[in-house]
Amino acid sequence: MINTIDRDNFHPAAPGERVTSLQQRLTSAFAATFGRAPDVIARAPGRVNLIGEHTDYNDGFVLPCAVDFQTLVAAARRTDNQVRVVAADQQFQTDEFDLAAPLVPDPVRTWPNYIRGVLVAMQAMGFEPGGADLAVAGNVPQGAGLSSSASLEVATAQALNSLFNLGIPASDLARIGQLAENDFVGCSCGIMDQMISVAGVSGHALLLDCRSLATTPVPMPAGASLLIINSHKQRGLVDSAYNERRQQCELAARSLEVDALRDATLDQLNAAAGAMDPTVFKRARHVITENDRTRRMASALGRADFGLISQLMSDSHVSMKNDFEITVPEIDILVNLVASVIGNAGGVRMTGGGFGGCVVALVPGSLEADVLQAVSSGYESATGLTETVYRCQPTAGAGLLPI
Repeated sequence: MINTIDRDNFHPAAPGERVTSLQQRLTSAFAATFGRAPDVIARAPGRVNLIGEHTDYNDGFVLPCAVDFQTLVAAARRTDNQVRVVAADQQFQTDEFDLAAPLVPDPVRTWPNYIRGVLVAMQAMGFEPGGADLAVAGNVPQGAGLSSSASLEVATAQALNSLFNLGIPASDLARIGQLAENDFVGCSCGIMDQMISVAGVSGHALLLDCRSLATTPVPMPAGASLLIINSHKQRGLVDSAYNERRQQCELAARSLEVDALRDATLDQLNAAAGAMDPTVFKRARHVITENDRTRRMASALGRADFGLISQLMSDSHVSMKNDFEITVPEIDILVNLVASVIGNAGGVRMTGGGFGGCVVALVPGSLEADVLQAVSSGYESATGLTETVYRCQPTAGAGLLPI
């Protein structure tokens, strides 16, 4: 049986909570629930994507960095096939299931499905974790475009990989997370979110080729602040038009007779425009031009060429607004407020799957206070919503914490 927790003695996740405090909260919840200490604790960060939106499932290029918001999973072995889970950030809800029985999604709650899905994906890839007790806690803001789901998937896979000495390579940890989300949760995401959570490099963004999974670390410019501004316009990828966008991209690739839009050129697309549905054409144009922008952005970022960074991020946002149609008025307002302060001295764009969520801004340190003031004074009055600003540091990918 899973013990009942006195919830008054515990506190929910707080964005910015230090990892030591997060770990203490996690281990306390684990002990209170299971009556023992964990054997391992794994951590996996969230991410922000600087540029390269909806290119990953088109075998293209993305430029994310792991950020210092993370999910921790504590785990201990069991001698049977039972898996018991407590979610410290979900009012200490629990889940319990038997690995010897077929696993199906929870029809009511969302969070258990990411963990169940990881175990199903592990088994499908030939890895055999055993029974375990798990506790989960994190400070990645949910529904904000920082990929709390991938962080949870990767931390769960990392914890089980270590607990059972499975020897799963980093790229397969990412694939396990992606399979969990695609096949069990039901969101047709690419592999970017899981891969950057696994392979992030401290102080760097990562140019990721989503076909080969080759990664190139790109140093973040010195003196620039990395700001993520949550619009609090809520979104949900599974229930949104995310899957529809993927289907439209696949249709465009078939029309152009290429394996994926990564293989198409703008000239090819323009030549085929007359025979293509206008909406499908626009979706493909975004992906093809976004791939080009992403590779150019990696070069510009490494040189700290803020004029080019500014232009590329602006062009990306316009493309997401007009061609991919995934921005919303609240996001556009935030982008305009930030851009009105930084001009071409930094960059700002929507980040994440779209339909709400966050914007990402690279802001000169000398202008950070002015940006915060402009957003504070302009956003709520225009939208009725209050933003939250996260100042992030590019951090390392998933790993283990000392007990």
